[in-house]
Amino acid sequence: MVISTIADGLLRGVETVQDTVSEAFFEPVIRLGVTGLARSGKTVFITSLVANLLDQGRMPHLLAASEGRIEAAFLQPQPDDTVPRFEYEAHMAALTGQTPSWPESTRAISELRISLKVRPNGLLAGLQGPRTIHLDIVDYPGEWLLDLGLLDLSYDEWSAQVLDRIADRSQAKAFLELANNTDGKCKLEEPAAQALASEFSGYLNAARDDGFYDCTPGRFLLPGDLAGSPVLTFAPLPKTSSVPRRSLIKEMERRFESYKSRVVKPFFRDHFSRIDRQVVLVDALGAINNGPKAVEDMRGAMSEILSSFRPGRNAFLTRLLMGKRVEKILFAATKADHIHHTQHPRLTSIMEALTRDARDRARFAGAQTAALSIASLRATTEETVKHEGASLNVVRGALLETGKQAAFHPGDLPEDPNHLLNPAREGADEWLDQDYQVMRFAPAKLTLKPGDGPPHIWLDRAAQFLIGDKL
Repeated sequence: MVISTIADGLLRGVETVQDTVSEAFFEPVIRLGVTGLARSGKTVFITSLVANLLDQGRMPHLLAASEGRIEAAFLQPQPDDTVPRFEYEAHMAALTGQTPSWPESTRAISELRISLKVRPNGLLAGLQGPRTIHLDIVDYPGEWLLDLGLLDLSYDEWSAQVLDRIADRSQAKAFLELANNTDGKCKLEEPAAQALASEFSGYLNAARDDGFYDCTPGRFLLPGDLAGSPVLTFAPLPKTSSVPRRSLIKEMERRFESYKSRVVKPFFRDHFSRIDRQVVLVDALGAINNGPKAVEDMRGAMSEILSSFRPGRNAFLTRLLMGKRVEKILFAATKADHIHHTQHPRLTSIMEALTRDARDRARFAGAQTAALSIASLRATTEETVKHEGASLNVVRGALLETGKQAAFHPGDLPEDPNHLLNPAREGADEWLDQDYQVMRFAPAKLTLKPGDGPPHIWLDRAAQFLIGDKL
C-alpha cells in the first residue's frame, strides 16, 4: 500500500512537471472544474459558457472579448481519451430547438476543450502575435466531491456520524428500522447486505429530493456501471464490540474501505487534483424555498466542499514540487432570472455569507474566491405590475409543468443575510416573517443574432473572474 501510494505520487509529479513546462513555454492550459449539487444547473452553465465563448456578443465583462482580442474560438478533442466528451451539441440543440427543453443533468464526469486564439494586451501587444490558450472544462457531480471527506473517516466514525445526522429524518425511517433490527455480529448473508444497501440508497435519494445536501456516498445516487456491485453494497450500522471476522459489519467495513480506495481516490488522483480553477454552482433559492434547515444543511455542504480543495497560488516552483493548486474558486448562486434584478445584490450577499468561513480559509492559503448571482440561460423577462395599489417587481416566464405564461413574485430577500442564517443555525422549522417561493420555468424560445450567444445574467463576470487573467 505504501509503495503504491509513493508510485502514484511520483507518477503524478512527473505528469505535473510535463504539464507545467508545456504550459509555461508553449500553449497555456486552464483546467476549469464545474461542479454543484443536484439541480444547480451545471449542464446549462457549461453549454451557455461555451456558446458565449464561441460567439462573444453578450460577453462585455469578459475584457478580452470586449476589447476585441479574441480572434478565434473553436472546439477541439479533449486531451483525456478515457473521459467522455461533454455533449455540447446535443445540449445546445435542446436549449435552442423549436420546443426548447432543459438538458439532462450531470450523471458522470465529462470534459470539453475550447481553444481561444488571443492577442496580448499592454506592452506585449506590439511585440508578439496571438497565442492559443486551451480551456479544458471538467464537469463532475458535486456528490462525488463530498465523497472526498470520507477519506479521513473510518467505517465506525462514518457510521456514527450518519446515524446521528439522520436520526430524526422521516426519509430515513425505513432504513433506521432495518439497521437497528440488524445484528452486525451475525454471519454475512448477501441478501441482508443488499437489503441494507437498498434501504440506505432509498433514503439518500429521498433526502436529496427533499432538499438535503449531505447525501453521501455520492455513487449511491449516481451509480453508473457500479450499480449492484459489492463496492456499493454497504450501509452504516451501529458500532458493536468483539466483531467476528466473517460478520456482516466486518464486511460492511471492508466494502467501505474498498469504496474509498477504488472509487474516491481514483477520482481525486485522476481528475480533481489536476484542476486549477473551480466554479461551484448552488441553487440557493431552492434551499431558501425549502426552509431554514435546508439552508443550514447547504451551508455545511459548501464548507465541506471547499475544504476538499487545495487552494493557493500556482507559482512555477510550487507546481513542480507540490502539484497543482486551485487558484480561483467561484461560488455562484444560479437561477438569478427567477427573481427581479433589484434582488440580485441580496442573493449575492446571501451567497457570500453562506460561504464566508470557507472562503476566508481559502484566501488565507493564497487562493482568490468570489461569490456571484448568475443565470446561465435567461428564461424570464422582468415586469412591474400593480398589486393592491402598489408597484410590484415580477418575473414572467413559461411554467415548466404546464407551459403557460405566468408573472411571479417570489418574495423579497432580506437585506441582511443573517435574517436567514440565524434561524437556519438555530434549527427553525420555517421562516417566521416571510415566505419564499420558487417557480420552475421552462427555457424560453431563442432567436439568436449572428455573433450572439444565449442570453444570460452575469455569465461574463463569472468568466472574467475564472479565466480573464489568463487571456
